[in-house]
Amino acid sequence: MQIVKGLKKWLELYREVHDATEELSLAFEYVKEGVTSEEEVDAAYARTKKLVEDLEFRNMLREEADQMSCVLKINSGAGGTESQDWAQMLMRMYMRWGEAGKFKVSITNLLDGDDAGIKTATIQIEGDYAYGYLKGENGVHRLVRVSPYNAQGKRMTSFASVFVAPLVDETIEVNINQACISWDTFRSSGAGGQNVNKVESGVRLRYQYKDPYTGEEEEILIENTETRDQPKNRENAMRHLRSILYDKEMQHRLAEKAKVEAGKKKIEWGSQIRSYVFDDRRVKDHRTNYQTSDVNGVMDGEIDDFIKAYLMEFG
Repeated sequence: MQIVKGLKKWLELYREVHDATEELSLAFEYVKEGVTSEEEVDAAYARTKKLVEDLEFRNMLREEADQMSCVLKINSGAGGTESQDWAQMLMRMYMRWGEAGKFKVSITNLLDGDDAGIKTATIQIEGDYAYGYLKGENGVHRLVRVSPYNAQGKRMTSFASVFVAPLVDETIEVNINQACISWDTFRSSGAGGQNVNKVESGVRLRYQYKDPYTGEEEEILIENTETRDQPKNRENAMRHLRSILYDKEMQHRLAEKAKVEAGKKKIEWGSQIRSYVFDDRRVKDHRTNYQTSDVNGVMDGEIDDFIKAYLMEFG
């Protein structure tokens, strides 16, 4: 049913573009006969061009995982309060983007900063193609601004890292070695005397992962404090673990593919992908060279142009 639904959507989009081009062709004929105005032809052309570009854009999202929901994790970099404030600003940006796009956005884990901001946050963004749109956000985001936390009013640079993984569902099989899992429970942090703070509803999952290709070992740590129900938090943590393991396999496949397609620019998790320079009113993506002066719009979640530029070049 999922396959049929996907194919129907492509057919609908194709018919929409086909009808628009037919209407544009007729409008062009009519204007020569004086039946239609040039303004109406221009409007038909603009509409048709947008439909074609949107279809090309959607065509960049053809990988298996692209249509899935996603888990987005933000970690503040070195720099104390300033970078923790920057991490919170990024969290707000992605949440505003998700809400504007009618996605279901929820915070599954949050660790507050020492004085302001956040140290880390995990956001679940549910809806069609959430991962496809946001997969290009993987990497290090750099902020340059006059810091409100610096008494001398100096210009400071802060970093925060963003990691995006597809939120896999039950239709995708992911092998998890149960012997490599261990659990801890803890009381969720936060003000107040709610039940979520009184009982050990927060869960911490540790998974001893061994890379099947390189043999390297690492511990995957997932914390979930989304609900007051410990079993539900455990279930969510396991879902996130499946997503991370699935993403690791996908990254390996992409790396192998990149070796074959040697002419393309290499995109790595650790690379600095975008700079946000508040004083100069400039946000620039270093992979596509797309930039905008609308800093406030970007920080309010208007990042579709960055997403489109990335997918049209690397999708």
